[in-house]
Amino acid sequence: MDDLKAKLQAALKEAMANKDAARRDTLRLLMSALKQVEIDERKELTNDDVASILQKEAKKRRESIEEMDKAGRAALAANEQRELSLIEEFLPKQLSRAEVTALARDAIAQSGAASAKEMGKVMAVLMPKVKGLADGKLVNDVVRELLSS
Repeated sequence: MDDLKAKLQAALKEAMANKDAARRDTLRLLMSALKQVEIDERKELTNDDVASILQKEAKKRRESIEEMDKAGRAALAANEQRELSLIEEFLPKQLSRAEVTALARDAIAQSGAASAKEMGKVMAVLMPKVKGLADGKLVNDVVRELLSS
């Protein structure tokens, strides 16, 4: 995988050159989040760290969109959706529900889990395989569904 941080910086420069204020502002927010973690933890971020931070930022946007839709704030939700789309440009392609289901079935077979009480065993096997490639909530829902059926 290429250097995500460098990609973000290049995209920021491009947005500034193109006078794309919305894209520029979102990229600045992302760069700020990265810088904050670097300062807080006093370390240089690895590509995995950057991807993890981008995943958290994407999750925040998804939750905001859901809340704003419930509150009837369509304009704000559209703005968050635009930011989410931008963040997703820099993340690896996310797994579909069908792909997560297939991986979950394999994890259930590996762990030997038979009921929802053993969900932790399945998640311990499955999460390292899907880290950064699937939303944790989706994975949780799929595993719970498979174990309860």
